[in-house]
Amino acid sequence: MAISRIRTRRASLLLGATILTGLTFQAQAATRQDDSAPAKGAVHKQARKASATKQGGKANKPAVTRPGTNPLAVSAPTARRLDNARVMAKAGGAESITVVGSALTTSNNTNANPVQIITAKQIAQTGVNNLADFFARLPTVGSSAVSNAVTNGGGGVSCTDLRNLGTNRVLVLIDGKRTTINGNSNCVDLNSIPLQQVAGVEILKDGGSELYGADAVSGVINIKMRHDVSTGNVTMRGSISQYGDAPEGMLSAFKGWNFDHGRGNITLFGQYLTSTGVMQRNRAWANPVALSNPLSGQPTYGSSISNTGTFYPDSGGTFTSHDDGKTAVPFTKSDRYPFNRDSSLTNNYQDSSLSGDTHYDVNKHLTLYANVLYSHRTTNSFMAPEPMTGSIPPSSLPSTVVVPGDYPGNPFGEDTTVYRRMNEWGARRYERATDTVTGMFGAKGEIYRGWMYDASYTYGVNRENVRSLNIGNYANLLNAWGLRATDPGNPETGLVYDPSVCQSSAGCSLSSPFGTLTPQGAAYSNYTTVENIQYQFRDTNFRVHNNHVLSLPWAHGGDLGIALGMEHRSEQMSDSPDPLVQQGIALTNSQAYTGGGFNVSEGYLEGKLNLLKDAFLAKDLTIDAQGRYSSYNTFGAAKNWKVAINWAPNRDIRFRATLGTSYRQPNIFELFGGQQLSYETAYDPCARVGSYGGSSPMVAATCARQGLPANFEQLNSAQVATLQGGNSKLRPETGRTYTFGTVLTPHWVPGLSVSVEYWHYTIKNMISAIGTQYLLDQCYTGGNPAYCNNIIRNPQTQQIQSASALYENLGGLRTGGIDFDLDYSIRLSRHDRLNLSNNFQQLISYQQQYVPGGQWYNYDGRLLYNNSTGQPRVRDYATATWRHDAFSLTYMMNYTGGMVWNDQSQDLTAASGGRHMTPGIFSHDVTLGYRLNRWNFQAGVRNLFDKKPPYVVDGGSNTNVWQYGSLILGRNVFVQAGVDF
Repeated sequence: MAISRIRTRRASLLLGATILTGLTFQAQAATRQDDSAPAKGAVHKQARKASATKQGGKANKPAVTRPGTNPLAVSAPTARRLDNARVMAKAGGAESITVVGSALTTSNNTNANPVQIITAKQIAQTGVNNLADFFARLPTVGSSAVSNAVTNGGGGVSCTDLRNLGTNRVLVLIDGKRTTINGNSNCVDLNSIPLQQVAGVEILKDGGSELYGADAVSGVINIKMRHDVSTGNVTMRGSISQYGDAPEGMLSAFKGWNFDHGRGNITLFGQYLTSTGVMQRNRAWANPVALSNPLSGQPTYGSSISNTGTFYPDSGGTFTSHDDGKTAVPFTKSDRYPFNRDSSLTNNYQDSSLSGDTHYDVNKHLTLYANVLYSHRTTNSFMAPEPMTGSIPPSSLPSTVVVPGDYPGNPFGEDTTVYRRMNEWGARRYERATDTVTGMFGAKGEIYRGWMYDASYTYGVNRENVRSLNIGNYANLLNAWGLRATDPGNPETGLVYDPSVCQSSAGCSLSSPFGTLTPQGAAYSNYTTVENIQYQFRDTNFRVHNNHVLSLPWAHGGDLGIALGMEHRSEQMSDSPDPLVQQGIALTNSQAYTGGGFNVSEGYLEGKLNLLKDAFLAKDLTIDAQGRYSSYNTFGAAKNWKVAINWAPNRDIRFRATLGTSYRQPNIFELFGGQQLSYETAYDPCARVGSYGGSSPMVAATCARQGLPANFEQLNSAQVATLQGGNSKLRPETGRTYTFGTVLTPHWVPGLSVSVEYWHYTIKNMISAIGTQYLLDQCYTGGNPAYCNNIIRNPQTQQIQSASALYENLGGLRTGGIDFDLDYSIRLSRHDRLNLSNNFQQLISYQQQYVPGGQWYNYDGRLLYNNSTGQPRVRDYATATWRHDAFSLTYMMNYTGGMVWNDQSQDLTAASGGRHMTPGIFSHDVTLGYRLNRWNFQAGVRNLFDKKPPYVVDGGSNTNVWQYGSLILGRNVFVQAGVDF
């Protein structure tokens, strides 16, 4: 996927170091003085009554939006904002804010944590519809993120990750506090957050468990919302691909009102998004879909499970029928089913969001505030008609449909195994309706002499209803075929012909497994499943901080700041699949009920000590220490800590470093998730013995011991049914993270900021499900024979019926790399400014261990083509923006480095795979902007040169949609218009 980060231009001179990305609040504040960034809405007031009320009893007028600024910029009484800043900072000087990674307010760039700050303007100029699509541009965001391009297993949500550590290891906050997640995907659905309400984003690219608790293993994303809005705006945007499909639309509006002379404010936001999905048949690069990767010749295309039936008589051979079951003919490649023509490449979704925000300043000691965010999303996608191959554990129905030789119309006259794609039911359609609401209520202000407090309570709930149409009822299908089990309840039972099972069932119409169902038989055997998921979240939070507890008693000594807080959080989740799904009667993936929860009480403490300031070789020398104690009802106590140092010898250079620990308890799915079936991309080792090189003799011997012939073929190409689910014996993950780097802001080059940072993560007892291909390979190569117990083969066909890969504590993970960021702002003339930005990431290592004490596998520069994730060594994003008065032109370039394909066990080579590498990929975007009085216009082209996703044999779409989802639409154009009032 495209990876990037967009920057606006900088202040002409930064007197300290910047954070990792070279941006801090001070830089943003200076930038807002020109035309390159939006004005920032004031935060909730924590302090005294506005001085504006002294101006003849009238509140200050809203700040005027200058031509060329963001049309969505909010305004607030200027005097109140400055008054609030004075209280927060306690003394004159630079305005201070709280930046993610510290509970203390920060000024003069004294934050040692690597934090990336993104403005609303940077997001808007890309033309994306949700934050996840924007985050996908950032080098720090990996392919573990879920986007709307993930239709098979994505669930219609948009979630993000950091450093390719997974969506369950990044903590997403709103205004510094936890928010409601999507219960089905166990991550914050960024579709539910209206873009027009986002004032900016802070990304802590370092572990944060010591300050924010579990889940902040890879870092923290803090989404800062607009508050204290006193203006209004309506914005419309639409886009369409060059192929005339995939139309997207957005309509958003907000309006804010001050009351009681500016002491209070009420703001309302509303947004509606719609996106029409792309069908796979409408992209040439996705047709036909390859299921194999041969050393020579053509790959295998299409599914072996045909809509005309695939028959395996006991005497051998593979057959189908071309005359509705009257006769049988040998099965050829032309009989393989092109499932891609019925499948979606992207989701079709509509999202409606409504939010309200209010606060009231009683006095400097008490500000009451509240905000509510509600989102309703509907998503639908399509897949090929349901394939029928029998039941899968834990179903008690027949595991294989073996039609007896005396069955009427059996063209073989002998027992015959039947697979069939049920086109009579129509393409599968998945419909999801999701409601998410989060309400937060709180109070904050000054306790006494700079001691500030913030107390809040947050409640959130997410409910999702999933309807899966045209799934089929296996038991009814057997009735319609007149087949009865000889040993009911035994999956290995035989079947006999008994038409009475249909005749005695209301609505049944007798048909044949060798031909098509009658319309009445199709209606009788079809079925729509319904699943209901609910997640609830409660969080009580109390924080106290003072930035200036005391001043150090030596020359050039700074201040001591202290922050402390307490938090109590509880989460509960339930997932109730359709009863027929739980029983294994429906023909979709079987799934058991999931239910459970946990609660945790925590306390944290932070101290920041400014040892020296404005001294010789110590323009700034600050150390910071943080610690958190957590008590879980599931696992007991946990302690985490972090220390950091920030040293600026002079105003041109700054050095910083952090060292801390991380902790993650298993989430509800990992602990209590019911077993469910997933079709994972994997190959049966016994069907490709020769591809294992020196291990081929061992693979052949293991297959022979299990009774498989040397010419064994995998029927369900490229997929293996895998049972996944929770494990109550899991232990928490622990880890350690460190970073060190430098920031250059040379005063002799105004507007230039350069930063370099090395980062490293280590995770122990990593919680994950073992990869299916790895499990199979370890069994058959002798690497771990115990894994053979997790593999069940059908005793009649010898095909892999299922593999079991529940969540477990794997060995660990180690990853590290270098971030290089550059920002340069040049004023060309009185009317012109050029802003340049480049964000580069070099991955140095990405190693994973599946068994404690076992082998470490190197995935640096590898694409796990059958596991949807990739770790390119190089990722880069560059932008250039030219502004001329009210006109702007932005060019954006993304680069994702090439990768070697890996099946989790070994790299593919020219000798073991026909295609084994993915090249580096460039993509380009341009955006034009123009401001006319109260109107703001934007138009842009994404994927300017129509770059196609690179070819990957993933068995589903001919590419890796997780990595390259942003390229699926092809070249697409968007236009946007907004008006302020």
